[in-house]
Amino acid sequence: MTVKKINILIAVALISLLGVVAMQVYWVQNAILLKEEQFNRSVGIAMKTVLNRILELNTDNTLRQIAMNQPCLDEKTDVTDVIPQKLLDSLIRMEFKCLKVTKGFEYAIYNKVNNRFALGNYAVYKDEIISSEYQQSVEALFKPGSYYFSIYFPQKKSGVLMQLIGWMLLSALFLLAVVMSFWLTIRTVYLQKKWSEMKTDFINNMTHEFKTPISTIAVASEMLLNEEIQQDSQRTRKYAAVILSENNRLKNQVEQVLQSAILEKGSLKIRFKETDMHRLIHQTIDNFQFRMHDTRGLILSELKASEFVIPADRHHIANVLANLIDNAIKYSSGPPRIKISTTTLKNSIVIDIDDAGIGISKEDQKHIFKNLYRVHTGDLHDVKGFGIGLFYVQKIIEMHGGQVELDSEPGKGSTFRLILPLKSKQEVENEHENDGIH
Repeated sequence: MTVKKINILIAVALISLLGVVAMQVYWVQNAILLKEEQFNRSVGIAMKTVLNRILELNTDNTLRQIAMNQPCLDEKTDVTDVIPQKLLDSLIRMEFKCLKVTKGFEYAIYNKVNNRFALGNYAVYKDEIISSEYQQSVEALFKPGSYYFSIYFPQKKSGVLMQLIGWMLLSALFLLAVVMSFWLTIRTVYLQKKWSEMKTDFINNMTHEFKTPISTIAVASEMLLNEEIQQDSQRTRKYAAVILSENNRLKNQVEQVLQSAILEKGSLKIRFKETDMHRLIHQTIDNFQFRMHDTRGLILSELKASEFVIPADRHHIANVLANLIDNAIKYSSGPPRIKISTTTLKNSIVIDIDDAGIGISKEDQKHIFKNLYRVHTGDLHDVKGFGIGLFYVQKIIEMHGGQVELDSEPGKGSTFRLILPLKSKQEVENEHENDGIH
């Protein structure tokens, strides 16, 4: 699938996802509004019920007095005479209990003309009670009709939200799952695309790398079949040497690819032996001297580690050093300048391989040790390789119980730091066992 089609699909999916999110938010807002309306209606009904109940009780009391020939025993000159505080409080709590509201409300009976409060629990929220949306006239109970029954809910919004919190959390959870799934899908698509490009790049590089020695071997073989060449022993040896050299080169390239596959499977075996790292570094540098002469480059060594004999697989550590030096040469814009130094740090030997090459960007540094990953080299179009060298370096060092660190800046070169333990894990465990015996 082309990049354009992928981007179109992603755009369509993203618009659809945003539409789903917008609809979800809209429905949540509607649900809150509906819940508030339902709450408002219920509060209005509850307040009317409270007043009707007080009216019924007053009517029953008046009828009882008339039946007993005791009319107008009490002159009702104040609103508190017809609406007792305890009765009002009891009826309000009884009605609101049905609404599952047992606290968090303030109420009062007050005069709208002069804002005089007659009764209720209005100590804190007087202004709010006066301006509350929940108000009922008590004219049917007490005249004149300037007295009102008002209720205020300080935490109304949070109360309504608490009633919807379960549904809202579930909705948010599903929405988050959809967003995460979308992100992971997009990320997987891009990773798969990038991986596909890396594999294609690897196959192209491998084909190019294999083609050169194969072509050279073919030409040298054809020359050896020439009778005139066969009669010249010196030229015969020369072409035979070319075939052997290119064959070894091809063998090393195949071995690199095989080692990469083995490392990914985790089936590579490390054979630990006492290894003199200073001697191994000198030997590796010597192997590159001819190549450095051709490029007018220079490799310096500053080996100051006080302890440099470590348990290691000599063959693989030599390959690690060779890979890093080879990279330092390949990624130099001019004559290579490489410095290899060693120091001792606690129970480890630290090997720094410093170059003055083109450097590595911060973005590339995140992926540099991944298998098949190759850094874009800008103007250096002749840089060859499979993109498995640094993957191999990290895996081998980790299998030795060490670690690899990178410090690089574009245009200023790179420093690869290898930290290898002076003792293997098995040696440390054996020492602990011996300490336990003594």
